[in-house]
Amino acid sequence: MVAASPSAVTAATSVVEGHEMTVPSGTKLSVYAEGLGAPRFMAVDHAGVPYVADRAGGRVVRLEDVDGDGVVDQTDVVLDRLNAPHSIAFHDGYLYVTETNQVIRARDDDSDGSYDNPEVVIPDLPTGGHWSRTIVFGPDGKLYLSVGSSCNACREEEPIRATVSRYDADGSNGEIISVGLRNAVGLAFDAHGQLWVTNNGRDLLGDDVPPETLNLVADGTDFGWPRCHSGDIPDPELAGNTGCQDVDQPAVRMQAHSAPLGLTFLDANALDGSFDGDALIAFHGSWNRSEPTGYKVVRVSFRDGVPTGEVTDFVTGFLLDDGESWGRPVDVLQLPDGSVLISDDSGGRIFRLSISGR
Repeated sequence: MVAASPSAVTAATSVVEGHEMTVPSGTKLSVYAEGLGAPRFMAVDHAGVPYVADRAGGRVVRLEDVDGDGVVDQTDVVLDRLNAPHSIAFHDGYLYVTETNQVIRARDDDSDGSYDNPEVVIPDLPTGGHWSRTIVFGPDGKLYLSVGSSCNACREEEPIRATVSRYDADGSNGEIISVGLRNAVGLAFDAHGQLWVTNNGRDLLGDDVPPETLNLVADGTDFGWPRCHSGDIPDPELAGNTGCQDVDQPAVRMQAHSAPLGLTFLDANALDGSFDGDALIAFHGSWNRSEPTGYKVVRVSFRDGVPTGEVTDFVTGFLLDDGESWGRPVDVLQLPDGSVLISDDSGGRIFRLSISGR
């Protein structure tokens, strides 16, 4: 495990909707799409067009920039009447969507832009508590699913709670591969085929305890919740006789209560190419801290698939001086042109970070 370093990305200012945003030098932030309900996680289809799960609208929306000017010209609802959709993925001609109670998939067989006749591939997921369900497909073609806990700290009755599971693409042969993750919201594979997750730590232990974490998931890993937090903090009520014994350690610890959600790895085509292999994490922001924190996108530096320990601000300015916020980042997504999208579920917007002049 490596600890976070206080170093910072060389910064510039970009004014968006009257707000001064701090962004990496040589880049600019702009509004890519607006007027959405509560946009959550995003994905691109085979043609490189981005889609987003809109929780408030109970729908999935295609966001097409027809003229290539960095602003969406056309929004189309491709699936609707969904139950709290959060995460989407494309695989083998299907659009997969997580609802809070199940995972579904659908195809656009007639190429009319709509995904028809959705089928349930993973049914009967537990509801309540941490509601979001996240999916990602691995290099092995398997579907990976995270399900958060039902509570802040408790002993779960349903085994799938606070875990990451793996399935065949049709939802069969499901197996839990990692446990003890209170609320692993962001899932992403890096270029080395390793699966990483962002995990939201428990509340009510103070402003700075326990740290949020970035975890490297492998078969059989146990990250300790609810008896242990962030690898080395025994729970004051649930530690039992084992506490943090035999708990797998997080790869990176980050500021408590930042609420890390979406996670993506950049490649050499992203922005100016200087962030190749690094991870971006959307901090949704605190709700229960005496001094608010988060409300930004951070960069976790990697070298040869291993985090260096540097966690640096990448896009800031959503949190205002008075403690209020005008945006809450949820997900980050690299587009084929190298720009990066950031969804904001409090303002119903998606922002675009791009090289200045493009």
